Amino acid sequence: MSTKDFIEKDFYKVLGVPKDATEAEIKKAYRKLAREYHPDANKGNAKAEERFKEISEANDVLGDPKKRKEYDEARALFGNGGFRPGPGAGGSFNFDLGDLFGGGAQGGGAPGGFGGGIGDVFGGLFNRGGTGTTRTQPRRGQDIDTEVTLTFTEAIEGATVPLRMSSQSPCKACSGTGDKNGTPRVCPTCVGTGQVARGSGGGFSLTDPCPDCKGRGLIAEHPCMECKGSGRAKSSRTMQVRIPAGVTDGQRIRLRGKGAPGERGGPSGDLYVVVHVGAHPVFGRKDDNLTVTVPVTFTEAALGGEVKVPTLGGPSLTLKLPPGTPNGRTMRARGKGAVRKDGTRGDLLVTVEVSVPKDLSGKARDALEAYREATADEDPRAELFEAAKGA
Repeated sequence: MSTKDFIEKDFYKVLGVPKDATEAEIKKAYRKLAREYHPDANKGNAKAEERFKEISEANDVLGDPKKRKEYDEARALFGNGGFRPGPGAGGSFNFDLGDLFGGGAQGGGAPGGFGGGIGDVFGGLFNRGGTGTTRTQPRRGQDIDTEVTLTFTEAIEGATVPLRMSSQSPCKACSGTGDKNGTPRVCPTCVGTGQVARGSGGGFSLTDPCPDCKGRGLIAEHPCMECKGSGRAKSSRTMQVRIPAGVTDGQRIRLRGKGAPGERGGPSGDLYVVVHVGAHPVFGRKDDNLTVTVPVTFTEAALGGEVKVPTLGGPSLTLKLPPGTPNGRTMRARGKGAVRKDGTRGDLLVTVEVSVPKDLSGKARDALEAYREATADEDPRAELFEAAKGA
């Protein structure tokens, strides 16, 4: 991304969030859009792929508090590519541009370069320093976004899953140099920096990737036939990734150093995995707790008793129902829930549901008729009507 793109792109608009959006709102917006425009869900759709790249680029900046702060400060300073004077500044600027950029002709830095100050802002975002640092130095690999779908049980217990990923990596044929002989020369246009100054009007310059070397700082005299002189080649690999126990649906996991390989000895990028969790036919989840609904008979609820309850991936347990247990009551079985970050487990929340039989035998019907006669003087709705009159 060039400095011009960085300043002019509205990442908030890309994600559809306001400028004062919280981290949670940004994360939610990114997950929704990433799922909608992910290449796996839009095979052959070039527009969706480009949109996915824009979304990932915006999230890479806004999803990182430090980068977001630097982005906001740079946008506030430069606006749409030009310096914005502060209130009361009038038509002239009474300051030293060398102080703003931490150098310049008077401060000993390269004219038009970012030696410090705002240059540090851009340096932090694009993995480069200020004056004196060139793109021929080791460069960090790109971050990669991917998705994985787990079963309910795998999400609770953790799982190791295979992930096949495609990314740009150094060309093996030329060892990432772009030259088939392995001897590229320094680009004479940018003198190896990979950047060229561009006048913006206002007394200083911005930088763009060098058009001759495409920002690499090197030019291949004898372009590699495999990568056409770019030094990069598309590679696919399958890796086994351990998903920790207790992950939730939509959670984004960061795996450091598992992204695209770096250039010229630079570190690899990170891998971001968005987890999707399937439903379970019996169990549900509420935070770190599992939930289950257990049917009981009328007599078990009225007279009390012991009922067996299933657990996820373990032996059943026995819960004791007290006499007079109402329908919908929830009881807690401690330590039978999902795994927490500290390694402990949540609880299993058991909700009682009184089961009403559809068909009755003659003996059962006679017993219920006798019960109805024995409780004829009891009106469970009496308090309901009294409360309704008094309201």
